Amino acid sequence: MAVTLQEMAWHRSVGQLVEQLDQPGFWRVLSRMLDDYMPLDSWVALLFSEGRPHVFAECPYEGDGPDPLFHDYINGLYALDPFYIANRENPQSGLFRLADVAPERFTQTEYYQRYFTHNVVEDEVQFNVKLDDARTLCLSLGRKTRFTPEQISLLELARPWVLGLMRQRLFFEDTATQPLPVQTPAWRGDLERAVERLGTPLTARELDVIRLILSGCSNKEVAGKLAISAETVKVHRRHIYTKLNIKSPQELFSLFFNAQADR
Repeated sequence: MAVTLQEMAWHRSVGQLVEQLDQPGFWRVLSRMLDDYMPLDSWVALLFSEGRPHVFAECPYEGDGPDPLFHDYINGLYALDPFYIANRENPQSGLFRLADVAPERFTQTEYYQRYFTHNVVEDEVQFNVKLDDARTLCLSLGRKTRFTPEQISLLELARPWVLGLMRQRLFFEDTATQPLPVQTPAWRGDLERAVERLGTPLTARELDVIRLILSGCSNKEVAGKLAISAETVKVHRRHIYTKLNIKSPQELFSLFFNAQADR
């Protein structure tokens, strides 16, 4: 059977990647290999759990010092990330697209305008490896243009061995490989502390509504996720806005964002 030069190059790249499995540059080599077949503008390897995401590696930041936008993400904006929310609601292994997990009004959110369009830019996909009920290993890939159907098909073709290598890579990371105990979601504690600083107590249900509103969910989507009626969601929104003395999701985001920055 004849083998093309492209196929030879592919097998050589996979071999080099396997050799890097226990080396510090593994995630960079993996992202570069995928970049050879579709241009990538950002990438990050991290661990999702009920706590804050643990970052293993990320694409180099062009400025001086750490990436301030990604710092904001780890400090609290992760709670509004469609991929994080979808994974915590239903942890699964596989390849996921932004269009599959983003709420109905995601592009209208302050999170999208202030963070996503500046850090990820346009489109994102994520390879997920569910480790247990508490943890998922993730590799996120971002682009300045949308992934084409052909590129998604190529990523799906690569998915089995990418997920397999990701799972094996975890044994070489500086983190425990044992299941984590179930804990209160970190984002909930962050929100509670934020409203405490404002001197405004909110109920647990109101905190759930706040997060879903900020992530771009419509009243109908919030109702579906919380198993309540859309009318009840509207009542919660009115109470939240009255308690916080605000009138819009934009003001709500500013309160949340400033509270994270003050930590």
